[in-house]
Amino acid sequence: MAGGLATIGRLIGDRKLVLMFAFGFASGLPWPLSGLTIRQWMAEAHAPLVVIGATGSLGLAYSLKFVWAPLLDRLPPGWFRQLGRRRGWLLLAQLLLAASTMALAMTSPYTHPAALLVCGAAVGFFSASQDISIDAWRIESFSAERQPLALGAYVWGYRIAILVGGAGVIAMATPLGWHAALLLAALIELVGIGATLLANEPDGQITRAITGVKAFLRTSFFVPMQEFLSRPDAVAILSFVVLFKLGEAMASVMLQPFYRSLGFDRAQVAVASGPASLAALIIGFGAGSLAIRKLGLGRALIATGLVQAFVMLVYLALAVARPRLVMLVGVAFVESFAEGLADAAFLTFLSALCTKEFTATQYALLSSLATIPLRTLGALSGYLAGVLGWRAFFAVCAGSGLPAMVIMIGLLRRRAPGLDPLAGRLQQDAQG
Repeated sequence: MAGGLATIGRLIGDRKLVLMFAFGFASGLPWPLSGLTIRQWMAEAHAPLVVIGATGSLGLAYSLKFVWAPLLDRLPPGWFRQLGRRRGWLLLAQLLLAASTMALAMTSPYTHPAALLVCGAAVGFFSASQDISIDAWRIESFSAERQPLALGAYVWGYRIAILVGGAGVIAMATPLGWHAALLLAALIELVGIGATLLANEPDGQITRAITGVKAFLRTSFFVPMQEFLSRPDAVAILSFVVLFKLGEAMASVMLQPFYRSLGFDRAQVAVASGPASLAALIIGFGAGSLAIRKLGLGRALIATGLVQAFVMLVYLALAVARPRLVMLVGVAFVESFAEGLADAAFLTFLSALCTKEFTATQYALLSSLATIPLRTLGALSGYLAGVLGWRAFFAVCAGSGLPAMVIMIGLLRRRAPGLDPLAGRLQQDAQG
């Protein structure tokens, strides 16, 4: 909590942090629109679990964004080139994102389910494209020492936006209807466009003249990948990134039909995922930042990952007990705290792994790998829940993240005892 309050205080007097907060908001708002929110809409339409589970693939672009990240790293953004490389691509992605959100608002799971899925995928694609440039802008605009503070501002904005795009849109669907609620979300996306127009292009960007397709692919894609893979323990680190969020990813896709099966309605789900969950995320992120300082980055990843896995078991308690709203709110609070706790360490880990020369490409690769479980195995969670039942399903989710902890323990044990050399090495990587 102290970390969150410190971030608020510094936000007031720091223009770049205010913009980072706004960019975090712009990044977080579309996330539930192609996930939690439309799954609630589909659950109310009594769509089959397998179909609802398939929505986990709508944001597959988040996992594949490293494929086109080199374009945003190297090529000018066409008509928007006068804004600079980062801001130009940002504005283009944001305009297309707003248009795809408006198109999503025109669909319906009752009469146009295929169109809803297509528009949801478009929202995911343009949101992922926006994230590439936002992440690059953050890493290039803040020094290594200020990255944790920038991440704090980003996470505040991101989590508030998830509340707006998730619980907010779900709650507004009652008086306004789903179509108007989603159109309102498209209007709110103007926050990101305003931040882009007010921001400055980062200084000291590294560019190269590239001629020919082969030279482009080599310089923009293969060289950044080769640079990363040449580092010690690169394969183990990538495996950890893929597995760290596995259990959470599987569980998150099924929460809306799970709550629906227990008899909770739209309003109750909105309450559970509302301000209390946001407060829990902020408190958790502050606690995670403190854990990094006290334990070192590697040990903090292990500790927060274990908490994240253990908290999956609270869904078992909800499944076996007589469901009441107070229990639903409590479960959502505990899970959100664990998510914020783990995110603080995990996002710091990903950011520190990037070299400045290949910021967008390498961060896109790492953050893409982190979402692979959600967009692949997460899409199969509906099938697993149907076959196993809710209790066994959440037990599997709880155990799915444990292999990542084993990998990180191995990484730490191969270094000098009593130290956290992984954190020091990550800082060296980030500085050049």
